[in-house]
Amino acid sequence: MTWTRNTGALRAGQLRFDSVRLSVIVPIFNERTTVGRLLHRLREVPLSLEVIAVDDGSTDGTRELLPRLRDEGLVDVLVLHEVNRGKGAALRSGIAYAMGDVIVVQDADLEYEPHEFPRLLEPILAGQADAVYGSRFLGGPHRVLFFWHMVGNKVLTLLSNMLTDLNLTDMETCYKMVRADLLKSLPLTSHRFGFEPEVTARLAQARARIYEVPISYHGRSYAEGKKINWKDGVAALWHILRFNFLPPKAKPWTLTELVPGAVLKTETQKTQKARKASAAEAPEERPAGTAAREAGRGAPAAGGGDSP
Repeated sequence: MTWTRNTGALRAGQLRFDSVRLSVIVPIFNERTTVGRLLHRLREVPLSLEVIAVDDGSTDGTRELLPRLRDEGLVDVLVLHEVNRGKGAALRSGIAYAMGDVIVVQDADLEYEPHEFPRLLEPILAGQADAVYGSRFLGGPHRVLFFWHMVGNKVLTLLSNMLTDLNLTDMETCYKMVRADLLKSLPLTSHRFGFEPEVTARLAQARARIYEVPISYHGRSYAEGKKINWKDGVAALWHILRFNFLPPKAKPWTLTELVPGAVLKTETQKTQKARKASAAEAPEERPAGTAAREAGRGAPAAGGGDSP
């Protein structure tokens, strides 16, 4: 698998990196000091990206900043939650708007490096994986920080593995890259940080092929804005049990060939109808820039992230 700089194309198996579109969902809550730098980094990634920013009720000026960043071309889809509903809710909003062939989660806090997207995408393009997790515990460079966070991560991953029969090293990682058709088919319901154990349980129930690749990690301290705390770790124990034992469970997924553009073709009309229904049922979710997006591309436009 090689990167061909003179053509701007990445090749893996039968698919080129520039033949697929990657939807990047950025859940945001009070990240005014970092979100602009993160969005600029995303635009430096040599892939075809659809950047979906979901502001989850920010109160620090982030909400006012995002429309300007969208107008600069850094955001393709902007969704505004009127109140803070949690990271899981923000991600579910972003998934509903995604039109790319593959979806990845990107926190807005600069702890994860977007330039590693090609590494995560390789197993999917090679036809080896349906989902790829970026693991912070497989030897990549990382900032030395909290010992007990590491212990908590390993305990949660161990419990999750026991119930899913997987052998992940980092269940709680932010970097989860999944084929869009698969991710959209999963019954996701969590609101806060329960998204991580929920999507892992659902992927296991769907019998998806999951790979892990090493990534770098630039963790931040609480003084620098880290939000997750011990209460979220305790809640994660319940989430792991809940999503593995209680319905709704994901149905086994039928493996199909990844066809670039198929999600956009099949989802456009369905998503338009769903968004109208969702807007009527949940007025707190307001897509920004819809008219401009429809005029420019013929498709509708578009909570803060953290990792323990």
